Amino acid sequence: MIILTNKNWLIAKNNLIKKDKILKKIITKYKKDKLKSKNDAFLTLSKSIAGQQISVKAANSIWNKLEKRIKKVSSRNILKLKRNEIAKCGFSKQKITYLQNLAIFFEKNKNIEKKWKKEEDEKIIEDLITIKGIGRWTAEMFLIFYLLRPNIFPCADVGLLKAISINYNLKYPLKDSQIINFKKKWSPWSTVATWYLWRSLDPIPVKY
Repeated sequence: MIILTNKNWLIAKNNLIKKDKILKKIITKYKKDKLKSKNDAFLTLSKSIAGQQISVKAANSIWNKLEKRIKKVSSRNILKLKRNEIAKCGFSKQKITYLQNLAIFFEKNKNIEKKWKKEEDEKIIEDLITIKGIGRWTAEMFLIFYLLRPNIFPCADVGLLKAISINYNLKYPLKDSQIINFKKKWSPWSTVATWYLWRSLDPIPVKY
């Protein structure tokens, strides 16, 4: 299974620089930055839940409050918290339920991470979306930020689509045909293109 090792990240950068003049400028500007995994599946998924449908800044705010409350974010520690304690961190009722569902899933499936590391992208997405609160976008964030899969294009991600609109001077919202063309153009390194476009919008790299 191909993942974004340091070597593959460099290969991806060089490939994208050759085929896309706009990405070349962005990659050159942020050439010292790269995607890094925190090697914690539950952390990545729970932080993705926190980030659902809100800005990066807002997501970081509620996440930081959660980390201060329990120090180490883990499935076991989440299940020790009462709903009102999580709510005080800024999580909505719905997101609290999602977070608890995720924690229960991880407690019941202790070796699931080893299984996922061997599976194809779509099979992992199928597994994840069976958990209430995990949709395709959250599953794609997991593939990008935890498993470091190289060719993930989260076509419903508002940040990515706005970054494309701004950098390529295209009217927002983008047409489906435009989105498909970018996906084809950046393959097999869509993850890297996506990450740099996110980077072009935010002063701090996106992390999950």
